[in-house]
Amino acid sequence: MEQTDWLIERFEASRTHLRAVAYRMLGSYNEADDAVQETWLRLDRADSSGVENLDGWLTTIVARVCLDRLRSRRSRREEPLGAQLPELLDGPIDDLDPAHQALMADSIGPALLVVLDLLGPAERVAFVLHDIFAVPFDEISQIVGRSPDASRQLASRARRRVQGTTAVRDPDLARQREVVDAFLAASRTGDFDALLAMLDPGVFLRADDTAVRMGATREVHGAVAVASTFSGRAQAAQPALVNGAAGFVWAPGGQPQVVFDVTISNGRIVAIDQVADRERITQIEVVFLDN
Repeated sequence: MEQTDWLIERFEASRTHLRAVAYRMLGSYNEADDAVQETWLRLDRADSSGVENLDGWLTTIVARVCLDRLRSRRSRREEPLGAQLPELLDGPIDDLDPAHQALMADSIGPALLVVLDLLGPAERVAFVLHDIFAVPFDEISQIVGRSPDASRQLASRARRRVQGTTAVRDPDLARQREVVDAFLAASRTGDFDALLAMLDPGVFLRADDTAVRMGATREVHGAVAVASTFSGRAQAAQPALVNGAAGFVWAPGGQPQVVFDVTISNGRIVAIDQVADRERITQIEVVFLDN
């Protein structure tokens, strides 16, 4: 077997893993595929004859590609990500290739992607590589250009932010709907006290990059601040099931443009994740409910 054929075979064997790494770093299937393609181009141009662990080498390369893309994204926030990318799903999931279906089934949820968007590029890369793919900090340090100890701190800081967003949802869907309905009613009428009654004191509202570019505040913390954000608003919001849990959406013309993924615990809202990126919305199951 020629060297080129051998490289192609080894790369194709690693493609699903590389796509999974790239997706978790970039939060976009299309960008992940682009990053994997760029990884192949770098492999094809490089002298890999002396590489002992080709799989590890490819993971390092795709991570560097993703880090460059994350940094570039931060430097041009005025350009909407959703406007640059075609929609991922033009048909049912059954039309996707098996490797892509496996990636989608194993992918992280949209709420966690919103949290990851709040991390700096190096934090995100360190967290994803270490906590999800168990890459040692000695290797991560070479990717992010930090010492192993500094890389460990990056991952630790990211982990605290991610864990700080974790809450256990109320399992009672009927109760979830009551809370969301009461919250929307109070929002529309501007009943500030009623809004506060539906919110946990430590509630936070998070917006993804696209929502921020639409005018949303990236992070709002505390019941008073979140109630002030929604008071007198949500006139066009529609209650919906968001991935099977009670939430609400802004859907002019019946097409979701902004999805509000609501986390309810002990009868109060503890988190609201505002997702406006069009590609991510295609990955969320939205079922409209009666007002």
